[in-house]
Amino acid sequence: MIRINMFSQADSVAGQGVGAAYEELIRLLRTRLVDDFYVTINRYGASDLTHYHTINPTYYANSFSPARGRKIGYVHFLPDTLEGSIKLPGMAKEVFYKYVIDFYKRMDQIVVVNPIFIDKLADYGIDRDKVRYIPNFVAKSEFYEESQAKKNAVRKELGLPLDQFVVFGDGQVQARKGVDDFAKLALANPDIQFIWAGGFSFGPITDGYDHFKKLVDNPPQNLKFTGIIDREKLVDYLNVADLFLLPSFDELFPMSVLEAFSCGTPVLLRDLDLYRAIIDGYYMSGKDFVELNTRLRFAKEHPEILAQYQDLSRAASAQYSEDHLTEIWRDFYQEQYKLGRELGQIRYE
Repeated sequence: MIRINMFSQADSVAGQGVGAAYEELIRLLRTRLVDDFYVTINRYGASDLTHYHTINPTYYANSFSPARGRKIGYVHFLPDTLEGSIKLPGMAKEVFYKYVIDFYKRMDQIVVVNPIFIDKLADYGIDRDKVRYIPNFVAKSEFYEESQAKKNAVRKELGLPLDQFVVFGDGQVQARKGVDDFAKLALANPDIQFIWAGGFSFGPITDGYDHFKKLVDNPPQNLKFTGIIDREKLVDYLNVADLFLLPSFDELFPMSVLEAFSCGTPVLLRDLDLYRAIIDGYYMSGKDFVELNTRLRFAKEHPEILAQYQDLSRAASAQYSEDHLTEIWRDFYQEQYKLGRELGQIRYE
């Protein structure tokens, strides 16, 4: 049996999509592929394949051990995608960004969750032939459509009238996520209830922390910040929402969008190249505040449009389902094992 060791601290900080993606993959391996692979987490014994999910310095150091076998790196971010997320002093930022790329260059194989990053990694000097695109996915057992009776009960619990139009978004409270535009949309639409789930996963080093802390503490009357919530509550919010809105300026492959799709919630996103590369046709979009607001008002006033995009969300959910990705990950790991044997990277039988 092929031995895979995962090195990860992705689940150590709540409210990050990286952690959600990691947990989904581990669940898949330990339920659907348990007869194909022997999976361990953060162990330092010999393995055939070592899959690095985070870039901790201790992981960089142990990547030099021949016991690691063939090394696979998961790219959840690049230096430019960190802009607007964390704020570091000039020299510290320069050193950290260089370290990120050095870590990726240590890998024998790179996995990206969005194909648009293949060219970006090549620009950093990483051989594009070493990069593989495998999308994120969401398990239907975790994110699913609730019954109408359940939705009504949750609305009552949250104090939301049954006829109240609800817009929901989630993610870390930071500039990159477009939280300012989300709040601006709330101000422009006082007849709509806006809800944002998420908090400050990076604490005070979050870019614009003081500004966003004031916004969270004093939001518009029709905007509620829930803070970081667990999956069960997130499913409830996604189900009672009439529309999922994520006005991010930059993403890789946001788990929050897949979660909305999986709950059958219509989706409105900022018009970004990276979305067109992976989920084109499944969502409404607007390039800026004005267009987002126009799409929002149109969707609210035309229930048939919401119904159309609800069906498209369901179709997208099937495309990025656990069933589909099970076969992709099985083939990928088996291929990596074969390559590792051929190249002499797997030394311990």
